Amino acid sequence: MPIQIANESNNSGGGGGAGNEIKVKIAYSGEVMITYIDEAITYDGLCREIREICRFGQEQDFTMKWVDEENDPCTIQSDLELDEAIRLYEVNRDSELVIHDTANLRLEIAYLLLENE
Repeated sequence: MPIQIANESNNSGGGGGAGNEIKVKIAYSGEVMITYIDEAITYDGLCREIREICRFGQEQDFTMKWVDEENDPCTIQSDLELDEAIRLYEVNRDSELVIHDTANLRLEIAYLLLENE
């Protein structure tokens, strides 16, 4: 479950990830939330997590993208593409995945990007 943070300047979200979890920081609709996902999460599992955190309806379409080390957005549409994003997150030893609200229902993660279709 996500941990809600009052605002983006307050990054003391409490909680903490255990061994095989990845910290995900989500800024959406004026709120900042922290959640932890298992490094073995599936594409469908991540979609469910994002739907719950962002309160998207079941019919709400969105596209996930991650930003590679060259700052190029890469679409995530499968377990294979998600696994590659997580692999590079681990290789680069990043501390968290960060999601930013960029416009409308469009979300940007430091390594994952979500946008409404």
